[in-house]
This record gives sequence, structure tokens and C-alpha cells, in this order.
Amino acid sequence: MSHSVAGEPPSAGRRAAPLTTAVYSAAEWDLLTDLPGRVLVAAASPGPGRPPRGVAAGLAGLDAVAAGRAFDSDLIRAVVAAIYARHDGAAERDERLTDLVDLLAAARAAVRVLRRRADPADSAAYRQWVESVAARVCRAGGSAPSPADRRFLDRLAGALDLR
Repeated sequence: MSHSVAGEPPSAGRRAAPLTTAVYSAAEWDLLTDLPGRVLVAAASPGPGRPPRGVAAGLAGLDAVAAGRAFDSDLIRAVVAAIYARHDGAAERDERLTDLVDLLAAARAAVRVLRRRADPADSAAYRQWVESVAARVCRAGGSAPSPADRRFLDRLAGALDLR
């Protein structure tokens, strides 16, 4: 629920616009709402030196995305709400989602958007949350990430400006 500066609820009959989404262009918002899913798909995709992933890894990634609903960050909660509210065929992804070069470029672009538009705390929380999605997928099943998984996670963390 939105509150006024004084901490009071908005006037009756009037709903405050979510400031979180209002500051982003449609393209920027699409980037921020697509990135967690792209990271999940890339982390779950097999690759050279990366073990094949099963259903448990996909579920771990979905759980990590859904966990964003409980974050203190208005930005993350708004992104998760937008992900769950989609009805545009977002589940039908093309092969570009698993292209690591494109994924890392999207992560760097998201960092640039967040630097320009987001509160620094929301920016940090979003970037850490996106990284946690990949980490949970790579650690699904209780095994330690393979060396290739660690390289993937390190490259993602670098693109998200976390290292």
C-alpha cells in the first residue's frame, strides 16, 4: 500500500501510482522484467563443462524469482508482480535467451538503466536478486557448482556490477 510523505494512506478513492514503474520507459521496464527469466534459462541450460539440469533446477530458479515478492525493495516486488501478470506469451522464448553474450549485454544494459533511474538500494537489491536466481539454479540438487558454472556466475556478477 502506498503512503503519503507523512506516512498516511492516499486519500480515499484515489490510488497512488507506483513510483517504481513510472520512472522507466517501456523498453527499460521490459529489460528489467525479462532479465530474471533470461538468467534462469541461461543458468538451467547445459553448456560446455556444465552439467545437464533437471526439473529441480528450473523449480529452484522459479522459487528464486518468486522469492522477490518478499524483498524489501519496491523495485523487485514490482518486477515480480509484472512477471506474474504477463499474458503476452512471455513463456514462449526464442534461442537468444540462452546466448550468454546477449544475456551479459542485457545485464550490463540493466545496470546502466538502474544507475540512471533507480534508488541505489533498489539497484543493488535487484542486481543481487538476479544473481541469486542463477546461483540457486546452479546449486540445485545440493551439489557445488561446476567450474563452468562458477565461470558463468562470475561473468554474470561482473555484468551486474557486483564484483
